[in-house]
Amino acid sequence: MAKIDGLVEQFLALKKIAVVGVSDKRDTGCNLNYRKFKSCGYQVFAVNPHLGTFDGDACYPDLKSLPEKPDGVFILANPKVTDQIVQECVDLGVKYVWMHCMMGTRPGLAESMTSVSQEAVRLCKENGIQVIPGSCPNQFLKPDIGHGMMRGLWRLLGFMSVQE
Repeated sequence: MAKIDGLVEQFLALKKIAVVGVSDKRDTGCNLNYRKFKSCGYQVFAVNPHLGTFDGDACYPDLKSLPEKPDGVFILANPKVTDQIVQECVDLGVKYVWMHCMMGTRPGLAESMTSVSQEAVRLCKENGIQVIPGSCPNQFLKPDIGHGMMRGLWRLLGFMSVQE
């Protein structure tokens, strides 16, 4: 088991991030991540098949519709959607994927609150895609007090390691 820090450092060094799961129905963690990436200078692409725009920016139905290939993809959606998105990453040659889970990276933890699909994790590994199977970029990218505390607690409880 490796600590998540090296994987996060690689992901956050990317420049173009697709954010899958933004919503206009309610303010979500995905929306917060989209805005955080954007405010930190990343080129971000919103992805949701039910929206044409998000926060005044174009919103795309899938990764294949983006105007250019992203360096990495952040997913906060149902694990079934994660499976589809990871297959698109394989098809497009995207090499970095981050699947959100509020409760760290331990498989099966908070199953009703995760975007992590073990099938998608396996597909990433089989295709040379660096995968972060859980946690949240907001815990690492200029975290607010709440996200910083979550990161510390999950680390203390051993929820911030990933299987290699």
